[in-house]
Amino acid sequence: MPKVPVMQAVVDVLISEGVDTAFGCPGAAILPLYQAMQGSGIEHLVVRHEEGATHMADGWSRTTGNVGVAIGTSGPAGTNMITGLYTAQADSIPILCITGQAVSTKLHQEAFQAVDIVEIAKPVTKWAVQVKEAAQAPWIFREAFRIARSGRPGPVLIDLPLDVQKQEIEWDASIDAPFPVVTPAPSPARVERALDLLLAAERPLILAGGGVTLGEASEPLRAVAERLGVPVGVTLMGKGSFPEDHPLFAGMAGIQTSQRWANAAFLEADLVLALGARFGDRHTGALDVYRGDRKFIHVDIEPTQIGKVFGPDLGVVSDSRAFLEALLAAADERGAPIDPRVPVWVNRIAELKRELPRREDFDTVPIKAPRVFKEINEFYGEDTYFVTAIGLYQIWSGQFQRAHRPRHYQVCGQAGPLGWEIPAAIGVKKARPDAEVVGVVGDYSFQFLVEELAVAAQYEVPFVLIMLNNEYLGLIRQAELGYDMNFQVDLHYDEYGTDNVKIMEAYGCSGTRVVEPSEIRGSLEWARKEADRTGRPVLVEIMIEREANASMGTALDNVKEFEPTP
Repeated sequence: MPKVPVMQAVVDVLISEGVDTAFGCPGAAILPLYQAMQGSGIEHLVVRHEEGATHMADGWSRTTGNVGVAIGTSGPAGTNMITGLYTAQADSIPILCITGQAVSTKLHQEAFQAVDIVEIAKPVTKWAVQVKEAAQAPWIFREAFRIARSGRPGPVLIDLPLDVQKQEIEWDASIDAPFPVVTPAPSPARVERALDLLLAAERPLILAGGGVTLGEASEPLRAVAERLGVPVGVTLMGKGSFPEDHPLFAGMAGIQTSQRWANAAFLEADLVLALGARFGDRHTGALDVYRGDRKFIHVDIEPTQIGKVFGPDLGVVSDSRAFLEALLAAADERGAPIDPRVPVWVNRIAELKRELPRREDFDTVPIKAPRVFKEINEFYGEDTYFVTAIGLYQIWSGQFQRAHRPRHYQVCGQAGPLGWEIPAAIGVKKARPDAEVVGVVGDYSFQFLVEELAVAAQYEVPFVLIMLNNEYLGLIRQAELGYDMNFQVDLHYDEYGTDNVKIMEAYGCSGTRVVEPSEIRGSLEWARKEADRTGRPVLVEIMIEREANASMGTALDNVKEFEPTP
């Protein structure tokens, strides 16, 4: 067997695992890997902060379904990646972080930038490991990809001491291949029981969580819904997994990112089939209201998720796609007809949608946030990819913005790190260079990883940023209402506070500021053309009402409305 540099074997593994793009920052302790990457065909983008690299890998992974790769050197490079690892872990996103390390013999001597990154990363990864022997390296990388993809997907970290990276090993890439990933199939008896419960229900509802998207299960979900006539609601992480213009779409229930009619529909359901949903607290709110007297079937690929929040009437451990395909086959085998009560239920949801909308056609100045999303919905097509993070702007997005395709509406739902949008948008655009990519951002989140604009400008990665600027920590200001205060949340100074258009220009990008509702559509048209012309990010900064509040509550039945309803 031929001898090759160990890092060449690692690069061979990366390529065969489908990695064509990596995001990172070279440093002295990781240079042998970079040497092997030269001329390999893997495109590499030099980031301005290692957290940015992890979020770029995250966005790339959410878009492709493959394992995204972020690279850093030793010491602070690895610690800078922790937030990105946590974000990926929280949302079940498979990414691989590769870190350099001081030479093995110096680790106990407090060598420069020597830190036990493996122990630091363990709580926020599926697997964190340091390569001790060079001959292990390609096998460890293979196993890392398998672990990242298996079961509930998630992040992994591999730490590479410098001396290990410099060695040669016996390796033949021509006889190597990725490890197989086992997809858990459901118990046939539990599939039959689930079908029994669905057919017995008068007002059944399917709840599509993030596991539907991760499991590539959108098509069988639609097939099951149409076969049985069962309405489909989505969680925030499941948004886009079922088309929102479909007659069976039942909206998004929750105490923040939700619709009034969707909450009402959920509360009238007598059975909920939850697919790949973790019952997050911003979705459920008060559990006594959420559970009520309705029955729950919980399907999840991760056994320990079942019963974590509450015990369902039926739990099924399965990949979401495998379960839906088995459920469809069982329904066909029985010749199960659509229960005549179900169309009545579907019509009831349509009635609720007509009776309980929220207004979005505001023409007032300052601009009201719902108007922004009305313009977004009307301007952008179904093929557009959107990314958004956390704040009032993201809550409004979940309430008003429509999505029709899986992986096209991306949000860092559980961790919610500010600054996620810019690097995530870079990752999405690198994964789908011909697609239109839009980041919906807040004025505060925009500044957290704003330096990654330089990456997009340098490598000509165009996308549009739509900023809702209230010059406030808006979500925290609203939370402070319960404390009867408005303290340390106001960001306003001078005319508009931070000049975000000038920030864009400092990075060689373009931007415009909007203050009138009538200007929004024209600014979106300009931004699309400007991004195409320059090959760089473009900002549309929309000055919105400073102290507007988003609808929210503590339970599905007490969400407070702050704007007049139609």
